[in-house]
Amino acid sequence: MKRQQAGFTLVEIAIVLIIIGLLLGSILKGQEMINQAKIKGVLADFSGISAAYYGYQYRYGQIPGDDPNAATRWTTPLPATAGNGNGVVEGSYNNDGDPCVATVEACSWWDHLRRSGFVSGTGSNQPYNKLAGMIGVQTGNAAGGLTLGFDGAATGGFGGLIVCSANLPERVAIGVDTHLDDGVPIAGTVRGLLQSSANQSPANQATTAYVETGSTQYLVCRAF
Repeated sequence: MKRQQAGFTLVEIAIVLIIIGLLLGSILKGQEMINQAKIKGVLADFSGISAAYYGYQYRYGQIPGDDPNAATRWTTPLPATAGNGNGVVEGSYNNDGDPCVATVEACSWWDHLRRSGFVSGTGSNQPYNKLAGMIGVQTGNAAGGLTLGFDGAATGGFGGLIVCSANLPERVAIGVDTHLDDGVPIAGTVRGLLQSSANQSPANQATTAYVETGSTQYLVCRAF
């Protein structure tokens, strides 16, 4: 006599579907927690650099990197490189892709902050965020700095000192901009530029809204 093979009951199928749903939910929740941790890391970077900048100004009355008294204040082991004191941090956030040198104010910014104890480490090299993105400063779209794509008539521009963090995945960039500002990449005190390569020197790549493709990266800059 031929035996019929029993199939899954509706209850068994329901249990399997519930288990699959729980597993998917855990995975998605874990991914979102990782994403939130990355956002908080970038926010902490911006906050820490702002605090260091204002602390330096309060103590010395000068802008790090642009400080004309740095060379006489710090003479060992080698004298610091003084800035010209014109109120502009000259150079670009990534030194135009070249290795940082202390003669560029956007690089010596870090040396001054480190010598003063406001930032850990030594030397003038830029730090990196947890996403292998370079963190740097420059004075808006001023001469000697990059054209950050924010200088068009429709978008306005950054006129003062800004800090930039590169290689931010789309959801991290959106989260940072939304938390600190308006979530719009071409307006406000936080703005974002599309990147096509890591730590690149962007020019006029602003978009009216952040886009999520699963692989888009942004350079996000914040005004002090």
